[in-house]
Amino acid sequence: MKKFLYIVAFSIILWSCGGGGDDPKPVPPAENKVPTTPTLVAPTNGKLCIDNSVSFQWNIATDPDGDVITYQIQVAKDNQFSQIAHSLNESSTTKTISLEKGIAYYWRVKATDSKSLSSSYSTVFNFYTEGTGETNHIPFSPELVKPALNSIVQTTTATLEWNANDVDATDVLTFDVFFGTVNPPITKIGNNQTAKTLNVANLVSSTNYYWKVLVKDGKGGETIGQVWNFKTD
Repeated sequence: MKKFLYIVAFSIILWSCGGGGDDPKPVPPAENKVPTTPTLVAPTNGKLCIDNSVSFQWNIATDPDGDVITYQIQVAKDNQFSQIAHSLNESSTTKTISLEKGIAYYWRVKATDSKSLSSSYSTVFNFYTEGTGETNHIPFSPELVKPALNSIVQTTTATLEWNANDVDATDVLTFDVFFGTVNPPITKIGNNQTAKTLNVANLVSSTNYYWKVLVKDGKGGETIGQVWNFKTD
């Protein structure tokens, strides 16, 4: 009987130490949190970039879990980012990108942690890369051909003739011609002509006539010649 009581008591002890209770529930993993959204620094919104090799900069994003962060920078030719010119992943907060000249660009950045959770994209900034400048040289001053300066014309007609040149060989030169009996002449008798001659008629005898030529290169370059004169007999 004693032996039986010992067995019962030992069984009760074993049962109370581990046999019939619920197993402890496992601790769930901590929820991964989103990194903060980067803020853009340079190029500033609306900037005209003189150099088409553009240095981009943005502020550091932070991650509540201390995860390693990488950044995706997107540069597009439209503000909807349907025409993406560059999409790059960077570990730093700066990136230099060579872009086309004379183009309006838009850019944005987002942060992604090491568990592939991404922030929202930053606000969008726009900038413009300056185009290739053109050098234009103004034409040389027109040179007198005839009638010779201070010469005497013995007819009632005369042919005005001049010459003009431009170092930009492809420029097409045009001429405005001013003529009259006042010095300087203000009456325009030739307008945007390409010929370097112009006939004048009905000249009055014993009269001084004055004329000058304005040469234009079609690109905004203009040079006006000196006032020339002749006298009728």
